[in-house]
Amino acid sequence: MGRCPTGHYRVRVDTTETSRSPFPALFNFRDVGGHTGHDGRTVRRGRLYRSDSLHRIDETDREAFTALGIRTVIDLRRPAEVQRDGRVPAYEGLTYRHIHPEHRDWAEIRYDPAQSLARYLADRYADLAETGTAGLAEAVGLIADSANAPVVVHCVAGKDRTGLVCALTLAVLGVAEADIATDYALSTEASARFSAWVAATTSAAEELPPPFLASPAEAMTLFLAELRAGYGSAEGYLRHAGVTDGQLAALRDHLLD
Repeated sequence: MGRCPTGHYRVRVDTTETSRSPFPALFNFRDVGGHTGHDGRTVRRGRLYRSDSLHRIDETDREAFTALGIRTVIDLRRPAEVQRDGRVPAYEGLTYRHIHPEHRDWAEIRYDPAQSLARYLADRYADLAETGTAGLAEAVGLIADSANAPVVVHCVAGKDRTGLVCALTLAVLGVAEADIATDYALSTEASARFSAWVAATTSAAEELPPPFLASPAEAMTLFLAELRAGYGSAEGYLRHAGVTDGQLAALRDHLLD
C-alpha cells in the first residue's frame, strides 16, 4: 500500500492473536503452497512464502528463518519505506531484491466510508496493475526461476502489493479464483494482529482507515474478474507486462507437484 500505517495510527485489537505468528514480530508470514492447481496438482509447500515487512526479524527469529532455507527475498516496498524501516537482516546465502511496482500513494485517493470497501481496494489493485506492470512482471519472473527458491515476497503489511503478486502467481498455477480470494482474505486477521502490535508499541492515537486493515475476498474476486475481462487471463496480463512463456512454464514446473 502507498503509506505505511506504522507509527501514524492506533487501532485497539485483541493482542492475544499475536501468538499465531511463526515469528514473534511478523504477523502475515505464511506459505503460499497447498492449493489445488492445474490438473489437480498441488502447489508445492516450502517454495514460496509471503509476509509483512521482514525488517523486524531479530536474533530470536534467526534460527527459525534460516531453517526455512529461504534463498531470495523480494521486497516490494517503496524506496522511502525501505529507507525508513530498513531491510531484512543479512543471512548467509540470502539474496535481497528490491522491486518497487510504481503506484499512486493511497493517501491521495481517500476512501469514502459510504463506498464499497471491496470496490475501493479492487480499484487500487487495478491502478497498481496498470502503473506497476514492470515491477510485478519482475517479481513473478524471479519467483518463476527455481534457482531462487525458496522465495519470500513482502511489502509493508503483506496484503496489497504482496497479495497481487501471490494472486497472479496462483492464477498462473491454475488455482481457482475463489481459492485465491480466500487466501487473500487471510490477511485481514493478520492485519488485526499487526495493528494490535502498532497500538502496543507506539504512542499514535489516530485510528487506521479500513482499507489499511481489511482484505475482503470480494476485492480480489473483483480484481481477478476484471483482469480476466481486460486481458483474457492472469497469464495474458503477465505476458502484456513482459513475463515470457518460458517463465510461465517454469513457474508451473517448479511450483506444482
